Amino acid sequence: MIRLLTLLITFHLSISMTSAQEVLDIIRQKPSYASCNYDVYPDSIPDNLTPAPRGKEPFYISHYGRHGSRYINRRSGYDIPYKMMVQANEVDELTATGKQVLSAMNYILEDSEDRWGDLTSLGIIQHRQIARRMFSRFPEVFTDSTTVAARSTVVPRCIMSMQSTIGELIQLNPKLKTTMDASKTTQWYMNHQDPLLRRSKLTPEAQKAYDKYTATRLGNSRLMEMLFKNPDIIEELVDESYFNYYLMKMGLFQQNTHLYKDTFLISLFTAEDRYRMWQIDNALWYLQYGFCPLNGGEYPYSQRHLLRQIIADADSCIQLEKPGAQLRFGHETVLLPLVCLIGVRSLKKGGNRPGRNGFNLRTTHLDELEEKGWWSSSIFPMGSNLQFIFYRRNPKDKDILFKVLLNEQEVALPIHTDCAPYYHWRDFRRHCLSMLDKYEKQRQHRNQH
Repeated sequence: MIRLLTLLITFHLSISMTSAQEVLDIIRQKPSYASCNYDVYPDSIPDNLTPAPRGKEPFYISHYGRHGSRYINRRSGYDIPYKMMVQANEVDELTATGKQVLSAMNYILEDSEDRWGDLTSLGIIQHRQIARRMFSRFPEVFTDSTTVAARSTVVPRCIMSMQSTIGELIQLNPKLKTTMDASKTTQWYMNHQDPLLRRSKLTPEAQKAYDKYTATRLGNSRLMEMLFKNPDIIEELVDESYFNYYLMKMGLFQQNTHLYKDTFLISLFTAEDRYRMWQIDNALWYLQYGFCPLNGGEYPYSQRHLLRQIIADADSCIQLEKPGAQLRFGHETVLLPLVCLIGVRSLKKGGNRPGRNGFNLRTTHLDELEEKGWWSSSIFPMGSNLQFIFYRRNPKDKDILFKVLLNEQEVALPIHTDCAPYYHWRDFRRHCLSMLDKYEKQRQHRNQH
């Protein structure tokens, strides 16, 4: 019995270590992956899509995408480490490296002033590239006179992302019929933030679990010794945990701007430093936006209106004889719970079989997130997108197939299929509507009592 228990523990640890090594290797190759929702969209995407079943051709695309790379939303994210550095400098406690860091921070703040939240030139390029690949991969959809209807939230960076995408598609085929819209009348599903679910995003129970998980991952004594002459004395002015976290964020966020070639701040941190920050962020995103039982396990339902709209729009467009596309542009706080809600799962390398547990994972153990493959950075880098690609033989074909691309890569869904990674639309539609109806009945029942 003892030997069996030992084997089981060893097996579990080996899986956990393998998962940790996977993420760490990714971060070594791509430092920005550690910053989760600040990650930069990849420059290129492998062209390895599975051919459609014989006779079926793409005819309709339904899409929800996040805006491209932007400047940080608010100065406060930079002010946290900056003000600590300024105070330390005033009492002459910065080392030579510390003074270099303060100079770099001043330069970044000057560049970002009055641009908070603005789309960067890189963000524009990302959406043009995504549009170009979409056009190249599914030319049957973007034929002459195809209607491409685009819709955005009312936030300028999202509107500019939409314009960049449509502009590129028109360049590729000037005969496309395109429309663009950004209105408060569609925010009820384009950017719905459920007040009731928001209030339960971080319950006392969830906060307790998060604090326990992050306790051993905060701080960086090596960094403190590098930047400050007397780290023990300076601790009254500098909060080590906050300083380490936000200075690292500041360096990583530069990768979304024209300063991306300047990696001085990033070089202050090891891959292991960045990996710990990724763990801290990844756990928080799960607690607040995933199916985490510690916060009630319902937050992904905040995007129930969007999912219903996607289904309704698809049902309507399927009836049309001509191909078409509906492109929506919004935010990661919508895309992440939507991906969780439909239960996206990655595919195993070299095949169509689902990989680890999907993003609809439910666990109270934050240490399981890596092992189970709940890696938020894989969902919502700047420019991230979810594409539903629909297939049929002809307009009279009633057996509509579709597949889902997360950031332009095929993924699996938690429903049965006989043609993976393709699914029968009727099965997905039935599964989702049943799930949404059940949730809304339960919510209504709770409200009545």
